Amino acid sequence: MTSQRPVRLLTPKEAADFLSVSARTIKRLVSEGRLPAVRIRNSMRFKLQDLEIYIEHNRWS
Repeated sequence: MTSQRPVRLLTPKEAADFLSVSARTIKRLVSEGRLPAVRIRNSMRFKLQDLEIYIEHNRWS
């Protein structure tokens, strides 16, 4: 049996703060399919790992 650590889900505001953008930009990235989101009832949430992957795939150099 493997032990998995719990996944921390961020709100759009927390994700925006992490990426230093607005919550509106976060929602736009999701609607464009560029950033994955998790739906919890009517709420949008983000995995920290997905935000880190987004950063790596969008490096300037």
